[in-house]
Amino acid sequence: MTPRTALITGAGRGLGLAVAAELARRGLRVVVTARDAASAARAAARTGPGVLAHPLDVTDPDAARGAAERLPAVDVLVCNAGVLLDAGHDPLTVPDGLVERTVAVNLLGGWRVARAFVPGMVRRGWGRVVFVSSATGSFHLGLWSGAPAYALSKTAVNGLTTLLAERTRGTGVLVNAVNPGRVRTRMAPAAERTAEEAAVDVADAATLPDDGPTGAFLARGRRIPW
Repeated sequence: MTPRTALITGAGRGLGLAVAAELARRGLRVVVTARDAASAARAAARTGPGVLAHPLDVTDPDAARGAAERLPAVDVLVCNAGVLLDAGHDPLTVPDGLVERTVAVNLLGGWRVARAFVPGMVRRGWGRVVFVSSATGSFHLGLWSGAPAYALSKTAVNGLTTLLAERTRGTGVLVNAVNPGRVRTRMAPAAERTAEEAAVDVADAATLPDDGPTGAFLARGRRIPW
């Protein structure tokens, strides 16, 4: 059988790069994307033979649509690209610019990429979409006031997950969000969990069986409250 094709955003380093490597290890054809072509090419070379590279700046309104037109049909979409810009700010004083840039990447970026690739999955009758989210955006676990723009952007990502899951229910496309926990990346260099460990959780959600959940918030293989 022809292997499924998986595209990962924000895969130039950190968790995205680890997810690309894990999906390649599981036998998927992987497309590594990053904001510029050189970063994507370096990441693809690090991931392994046969891995494709494509530049994709999720804040560019035309980039996702162009990628969908040029690349092979994508069966698995991992929306990993994200930024944490407002750590240490207060909800009453965080600058508008930081809020706007955070939402542009963390919410709108994933949304426009999904709009570009999910309709093709629906037409083909199979697909998996994973949004990399965070416990900081969970009402149940408590929003993180120490980075208000980041937290609310992840709350919005969780909401987007539920919307797309309902829109695609019964089509063969499963849409879920994953809370990878605090992962040792440039965003959180002191975190205990490695990117490789967290990548297993994301890859599990990206390769769910046909009777797997949709519209769920997942952590370490189990559903957690929103």
